[in-house]
Amino acid sequence: MEKVVLASRNKGKIKEIGDVLGKFGMTVVSRDDYGIDAFEVEETGETFEENSYIKAKAILDIAGVPTIADDSGLEVDCLNGAPGVYSARFAGEGCTPHDNNVKLLGLLKGIPYEERTARFVSVITMLFPDGRKLVARGECPGHIAEDFRGEGGFGYDPIFIPEGRDETFGEMSAEEKNAISHRGRSLARLEEMLGE
Repeated sequence: MEKVVLASRNKGKIKEIGDVLGKFGMTVVSRDDYGIDAFEVEETGETFEENSYIKAKAILDIAGVPTIADDSGLEVDCLNGAPGVYSARFAGEGCTPHDNNVKLLGLLKGIPYEERTARFVSVITMLFPDGRKLVARGECPGHIAEDFRGEGGFGYDPIFIPEGRDETFGEMSAEEKNAISHRGRSLARLEEMLGE
């Protein structure tokens, strides 16, 4: 089995990405498990693609084996795509996901539902030591709810209603969410690209 180092500590991501790469004889390990723990990558990119590449390249330079990284976030149309690449720190350094949601709902106060269009975006970059690069983008369009709904998920899930649904990601089971999520779609695209 070929080892692939994931530039993340998130156990959920390790499992999701591992399930896909396992079909191609690859096994995914976290950067910690590979021994790259005391290391922070500065995400200086202006797009999800740039940040995903920066993270994958930083790990590749150290590990010298195939690496994979993803960058994801929420884009709100009436806020010109914000929070975008700043999704995790939208309410400022050291903020919580709850703080981010409160700030976003505050900015959208009084804006009618039909104008609260948004999308979750996930970009996965896979780099190989021989220079090959795969970039898979997945999007899940929807709307921002007017208040918190549901206890499930994480991040902006309690205020995001995917297109064609009435409930937020926070109200769905993990299986329901993963079937339509941005990361589910970028992983499906990555699987197609690996198959080619």
